[in-house]
Amino acid sequence: MATKAELANQTIDVFWSTFPMLWHRVRAYIQEEAVEQFDITVGQFHTLRRIHSGKDSVSQLADAKHISRAAISRTVDLLVNKGWVTRTQNPEDRRYVRLALTEEGQALLQSVFHTVGDWMESRLIELDEAELENINLSLQNLREAFE
Repeated sequence: MATKAELANQTIDVFWSTFPMLWHRVRAYIQEEAVEQFDITVGQFHTLRRIHSGKDSVSQLADAKHISRAAISRTVDLLVNKGWVTRTQNPEDRRYVRLALTEEGQALLQSVFHTVGDWMESRLIELDEAELENINLSLQNLREAFE
């Protein structure tokens, strides 16, 4: 019988043989679909996704992406010019500019989520219900372990 430490190390090995490959395939699919269908890069998609999830300033986006404010500002400028993001200056602190998705940006993001979700579902539907339940529980446990 394996010890808890041995099981943890086996889990780490499975993680490294699984997650990078999964992320690579999902990212490649996002890139393919986003560029072809939505005229958006993967980086722009992730910036929109982060704004949608509550990162509402250039500083927060730069921290989340581990890049400079200047680099993320260029991406934000492009998203504003495309009509997908708005900037609103805080009247009480003019240095703080809040970013938000426009209705068009929100619709675009939802379209990409839907397209990628359909593709992922087409892959996962091959698994039986018990396997899907185990994956769901395992992913929830993994998220909790790292929160």
